[in-house]
Amino acid sequence: MERGIHTPGPLEGTIDGALHIQTPSRAEHGPEGVLIFSLFLLLAALLPSPAYAQEKMWKELNTKLRTLYQQGRYAEAAKVAKEALKVAEATFGPDHPDVGVSLNNLALMYKAQGKYAEAEPLYKRALVIKEKALGPTHLQVATSLNNLAVLYEAQGKYAEAEPLYRRALSIAEKELGPTHPQVAASLNNLAVLYYLQGKYAEAEPLYKRELVLYQKTLGPEHPDMPKVLENMAELYKKTGREDEARKFEERAKAIRSRNK
Repeated sequence: MERGIHTPGPLEGTIDGALHIQTPSRAEHGPEGVLIFSLFLLLAALLPSPAYAQEKMWKELNTKLRTLYQQGRYAEAAKVAKEALKVAEATFGPDHPDVGVSLNNLALMYKAQGKYAEAEPLYKRALVIKEKALGPTHLQVATSLNNLAVLYEAQGKYAEAEPLYRRALSIAEKELGPTHPQVAASLNNLAVLYYLQGKYAEAEPLYKRELVLYQKTLGPEHPDMPKVLENMAELYKKTGREDEARKFEERAKAIRSRNK
């Protein structure tokens, strides 16, 4: 069963923050004071501040982390993620959304290694930070909800995962509108959760709505459409509707053939 097409990416990238350069108060009077102050501003603009250097280091660590993750080198990536988290906390403060990004990334490295107990508190802290800093209906909050739900699902904790998936879906619908592709991805996540529990009656309408949304937003011949069609086919097989399942499988096969 495919997890989905456009689920929010679990490995979060950097979020550019404003660079604040602290300057002395303009207490000087007269041309000399104005000139000195102007020169100071010019130098402050030209010279990188310690905060800028730290932020640059954080972004570089994130880039390295992404490369290691894509290469499947999760243990090495976890070490880089830990360093990025330390830099983020020192640079932005413990409650900044970028700290939430680093917490999420370290949690993902642990999850990739099957270290669920280490990942869970990190995902939870990231969620709290984002809710506090960005508000409870921000899309980054939906991403954190989804990530924590995926972690619970991987451990078979379906009861814990369901309300998180539902809330992520609600946020996506509210913030993006009911026909956005990310809404379709959230529908898929909840449908897969029901499928895994054998709750096929609950999964079916979600899959159907997902299929309609993807057809409208991606187009009926999009290379990702076969995944959605095959999910429907699997559901129909589980509920004894072999003829309907075969139609979806044949359609998925035809799309793949035309997209070669």
